[in-house]
Amino acid sequence: MTLPAAAPPTLPLPLPLGRPMREIFGETVAELATADPRIVMLDGDLGSSTRADIFEKAHPDKYLQMGIAEQNMLGVAAGLATMGLIPFISTFVSFAVVRPLDQVRLLIAQTGLNVKITPGYAGLFTGQTGMSHIIVDDMSIMRAMPGMVTVSPADDVEARQALQWAASYEGPCYVRLVRDATARLFSEDYRFEFGKAVEVRRGTDVTIFSTGAQTPRTVAAAELLAADGIDAHVIHLPTIKPLDVEAIVAGAERTGRVITVEEHTVIGGLGGAVAETLSEHRPTRVDRIGLRDLYPESGPNDALLDIYGLSPSRVAEQVREILRRP
Repeated sequence: MTLPAAAPPTLPLPLPLGRPMREIFGETVAELATADPRIVMLDGDLGSSTRADIFEKAHPDKYLQMGIAEQNMLGVAAGLATMGLIPFISTFVSFAVVRPLDQVRLLIAQTGLNVKITPGYAGLFTGQTGMSHIIVDDMSIMRAMPGMVTVSPADDVEARQALQWAASYEGPCYVRLVRDATARLFSEDYRFEFGKAVEVRRGTDVTIFSTGAQTPRTVAAAELLAADGIDAHVIHLPTIKPLDVEAIVAGAERTGRVITVEEHTVIGGLGGAVAETLSEHRPTRVDRIGLRDLYPESGPNDALLDIYGLSPSRVAEQVREILRRP
């Protein structure tokens, strides 16, 4: 079975604050480049924001400043990959997925080139840079793209391991990273496994699937629900494509009630992926918590989580409402 027989490790509650994923990005890729001379960094004039400047300081000869020309940057990355190099991309999610989408699709995914698309500023946490910098359908786009795999780590510990995995993976991959420090879900002895789900809380009343930095908030919501006598089973899905089908089916079978929670649109995102999987393998009602058909506002992180129903208290509130339905 994909889900472990033993109970998941006891989590310290409230969860401690981890380090910003963007710092982990700069440090980890710099360390990887020290060990592997093939690794290079391409930056879209955002190194001080994505912390690719950490890499630049460690490896100035492997750091390519591409300017605000993302389509060109992804094209150059594809060319470097044909020469045996392993390019990592430094920019925001909005400028790594939407702006150069044609280059990503034709030059990288279609050809299977070994390019690592590793942008920061995923989801709502964009430092109040404005609506133009917020994209909440990136997982929908990238998981639907043939040849592209998609990973969304929960915290700084998992982000480091996901980046290490990306360097060793042969082929194009998308690893979405969050700008600001978020709650730390995993201890240092955690081991990320590509394509595998992680059971983070065991329960019997409802199964909740979550991904990315939303998972720690979902765990916190589960504790609020526990105070009301609702025992939630929480499964983290760090790999959005390929999905851990066995774990999703087992999670649905455990409680018979399924809810997904994501800091992303529910249209084609995690909720859509889980619903597609269960409709084929174990038909189950799936209720989706996440962003609806809208463009989010820009603002402080906590305010945005409350506005869009993704803070622990708002998630718990929605789960209670869903469970009251016949």
